[in-house]
Amino acid sequence: MSSALAGQGQMPRWRRLLRRVAALLFACLPSLTMGAPLPPQLLLVISKTDHALQLRDPVSFALLGTAPLGPDPHEIQVSPDGRTAYVSNPGYGAFHRIDVIDLESGQAKTPIDTAPLLGPHGLAFIKNRLWFTVQGSKAIARLDPQKRAIDWVMGTGQDTTHLLHVAPDGQRAYAANSGSGSISLFERRLVQPAIPPTGVLPAGARPRLDWVHTIVPTGPGTEGIDVSPDERELWTVAPDGTVYVIDLDAHRVVATFASGLEGAHRLAFTPDGRQVWVVSVKTGELAVIDATTHTVVKRFQTGRAAGIRMDPRRNRAFVSCTPDGFVAVIDLSTLRETARIAVARPDGVALATH
Repeated sequence: MSSALAGQGQMPRWRRLLRRVAALLFACLPSLTMGAPLPPQLLLVISKTDHALQLRDPVSFALLGTAPLGPDPHEIQVSPDGRTAYVSNPGYGAFHRIDVIDLESGQAKTPIDTAPLLGPHGLAFIKNRLWFTVQGSKAIARLDPQKRAIDWVMGTGQDTTHLLHVAPDGQRAYAANSGSGSISLFERRLVQPAIPPTGVLPAGARPRLDWVHTIVPTGPGTEGIDVSPDERELWTVAPDGTVYVIDLDAHRVVATFASGLEGAHRLAFTPDGRQVWVVSVKTGELAVIDATTHTVVKRFQTGRAAGIRMDPRRNRAFVSCTPDGFVAVIDLSTLRETARIAVARPDGVALATH
């Protein structure tokens, strides 16, 4: 480039290239902004619009920093030691990415690639393993987070295997199949060997531990699930507001009743197991149901909700109101909204203690 052209405002080619490289390097850096070390407890909120995990003070709700997430962040799960957060990116069953965030530093690590399993969504961390649904592959799976390797997969054969609960002992797992209107119940137990056509078992044939899969039909679009603290009942809700109660020992629906909520989306047991909260992503109404009598004891307006996270430590719940752009904070004793945290299209909410 001639000096005359440079003098007319055109930047030398080497400088333009340098700027481009610098811009690319800056874009690859985590977007963490932190003025002080992270506190021992964090409130974590996913912003789907910003593709970011917000790290907030759990008392003041002040934003302490953010970490970048993938193209379609939905659910979040924290490791038991409170040091790592995992965020699923389902992409309507097409993506194969789970984000990994170091909560001690606030830095994003290399994401976990779940391929060939597609559409990771629901998450659970049990027995040193990260369990997840893969709605595009009609299955649930489990991976070793240290080795970053999948070590177990079990198919559901159902459409849109979405949300997940795993029992604390890791011997039972339950998943909602919203596309098929069913719940998958997996139980690991002793199975007798199959009798061959000869009618005589081979020498040495013995019962073995295996996973037994039971499909419980519910209703169209049943998606939100939760399990009672005693692990005896699973509740799920359909968009028309119908609640289904499944006895987990009997493996069948034992009660069905109307919540009265149009667009019912998620539900959650309170920590004491006495109530179940049901939220609507369509009307913004929240119904509080007595877990024993199945009667609605209170209804009130909050926001159009896509998720609930109970916080037994501070006797409150966080309700992520995705379409309305805030997380509602509700007192468990008074059943009143006490605060709103502004977040661009919030989804998964979690608490981390390390």
